[in-house]
Amino acid sequence: MSDTRSVNSDLIERALRLTPPAIEARPVTIEQLGHARVDPYAWLRDDNWQQVMREPSVLRADIRAALEAENAHYNEVMAPLADLEEQIFAEMRGRIKEDDSSVPTRDREWFYYSRFREGGQYPIFARRPADEHGEICGEEIILFDGDAEAEEHDYFRLAEFEHSPDQRFAAWAVDTRGSEYYTIHIRDLATGKDIATLTDEGYGSLVWANDSRTVYWVWRDASARPKRVYRQAMDSDTPERVYEEADDGFFLSVDRSEGDTWILIESGDHTTSEIRLYDAGDPHAQAVLVAERETGVEYGLSETGAGMFVLTNQDGAVDFKVMRAPVADPRRENWEGFIDHRPGVYLTDLIGFKNWLVRMERSRALPRMIVRNLESGQEYAIDFDEEAYALGMSGGYEFATDQLRFSYQSPATPSQTWDFDMATRERRLRKEQEIPSGHDPAAYTVRRLEIRARDGAGIPVTLLQRKDTPVDGSAPLMLYGYGAYGIAMPATFSITNLSLVDRGMIFAIAHVRGGTDNGYPWYLDGKLEHKHNTFNDFVDAGRGLVDAGYTRAGRIVAFGGSAGGLLAGAAMNQAPELFAGVIGAVPFVDVLNTISDPGLPLTPPEWNEWGNPISDPEAYDWIQSYSPYDQVSAKAYPHLLATAGLTDPRVTYWEPAKWVARVRDQRSDRGLTLLRTNMGAGHGGASGRFDSLRERAQDYTFALLVSGLADAEPD
Repeated sequence: MSDTRSVNSDLIERALRLTPPAIEARPVTIEQLGHARVDPYAWLRDDNWQQVMREPSVLRADIRAALEAENAHYNEVMAPLADLEEQIFAEMRGRIKEDDSSVPTRDREWFYYSRFREGGQYPIFARRPADEHGEICGEEIILFDGDAEAEEHDYFRLAEFEHSPDQRFAAWAVDTRGSEYYTIHIRDLATGKDIATLTDEGYGSLVWANDSRTVYWVWRDASARPKRVYRQAMDSDTPERVYEEADDGFFLSVDRSEGDTWILIESGDHTTSEIRLYDAGDPHAQAVLVAERETGVEYGLSETGAGMFVLTNQDGAVDFKVMRAPVADPRRENWEGFIDHRPGVYLTDLIGFKNWLVRMERSRALPRMIVRNLESGQEYAIDFDEEAYALGMSGGYEFATDQLRFSYQSPATPSQTWDFDMATRERRLRKEQEIPSGHDPAAYTVRRLEIRARDGAGIPVTLLQRKDTPVDGSAPLMLYGYGAYGIAMPATFSITNLSLVDRGMIFAIAHVRGGTDNGYPWYLDGKLEHKHNTFNDFVDAGRGLVDAGYTRAGRIVAFGGSAGGLLAGAAMNQAPELFAGVIGAVPFVDVLNTISDPGLPLTPPEWNEWGNPISDPEAYDWIQSYSPYDQVSAKAYPHLLATAGLTDPRVTYWEPAKWVARVRDQRSDRGLTLLRTNMGAGHGGASGRFDSLRERAQDYTFALLVSGLADAEPD
């Protein structure tokens, strides 16, 4: 590999000679809890933001001009790298089997699956008949053609496509704006025609009752919060409101129990849950409250033939325990102990079958699956060998079965789909992710390190690199993290990361506090007043990788999205010298202003995560002390790229826009400060599978530029 630093230096020098947009400062003083802070770019928030989510064309003219000027500057800066972007995009696309198909899943007389056509952006849902031996037979019947449905839309994201229990109808929910307001349709599968539209204000969460005529669906209010559940017969224009959530901090979803006995209406914030049950066989059923909400207590239900199992942290079970109750009456007063709490072993999920209970556990940032025979009480683990890997599991449509389907992957191993016979323990490989352009897992090294944080905590770090990449400090490194809401970062296979790794960059995931990678206490130690641990862990992981010879200070590119963008932004303020560049994808960076605004969609439920700076002076102080936008100061910063989605209801477009304006104004060096806004998408970016790859290719082109690899050829 040639030394490309001079090439990159020339490209960056050219970019720095370009004149960036001059985003006007219009200072506003905000008085709050005895504090006064000045926000120079508050004007970038359109007061009519709720309407903008639904109709982007109504965005105020001066704001649109500012965003479009930023996009034009980004395009001008990156123009000389168009060939590299195209090459990276082609590499990523070349790793996708374009006419791919999921493994069919049986539901009595039919097998259901999804597939893509060559060149298609969106999935096709189809089914084929099952014969008397349980094998696929007969011709394919297309139920939903995503490419055809999306033809008239610039944005198209499908949330649900669920067939009815009698398999005659399907309910499907689609967002065509990126605002996450979903329209729910009913389709007659016999004719392929839509016969009803239930709402255009859905949340995307829906479920059928057993009569195959009634749908439970979730409604979003004007602030984009899922606040009500309706029950509606598909031939009725009048939905019945069955539950409305009074607390703005609690969001709603609907589900079915595994044995189809109950419809579940689940209400919760990040740390508290409450479930109401409705008899799935009675379209006029009344609610059964399982357990009244109790602050800090979470629970979830899984149905089996031997009872309803409850996964909960009740009574101080920090890493959760399992209780059992009768299926017919699973209220809290009927719960009894089943699997005790074991500190350090975090129980994350349960799947119930008629004769089996499968649980997912996580210990030391690695998952494992435990299968329990409910008749004998015997249980066993399904074992795997790599240092770092990711697992997923699903129960399918059938309840009285011995078949468990699970997926396995690692940063070097493409995803594998297995059918596992829980009685015989036989594994059957049903699908292995095909990489048409070629992939040799043996060419890569996957490592799991533990790096000491400044307070002594051991931070798990997952590494992927080519075996021929030297560990002498010369390699650049991308450091990825998230660290919020108890979400763990799995060690998955990525078709996009290989375009960095094959050019000599090391890819690292820092499993920082704020996630549950090391158990639920790992989450508790990275939220509220302990939030600084999240950012310290990320910085300390980077420094530890430098000390171990994987890279050098100033050769790391930090990457984080949403709350991970907060992580990257806070780390950039704390240790700018560590990073060559920072990429914040739809980054949550204007934390103090957002969490102080109860009118925004996600603010009330976020107070359990970050604190409430409206009423709590201590919360105000700790949020202000790390909020990336508020902590920007006159110093040298790494090169920065932030992205935004105009109709994003989760991280509103003005957060990254304000952040970029402030960094550009304050930085004391000549570094790049770029903003790229998708003017027709929301939090998830572009909706098509290739369009989304294009956005990642753009991000990674920037990463290669600032890390000195813009002219490197992939091995």
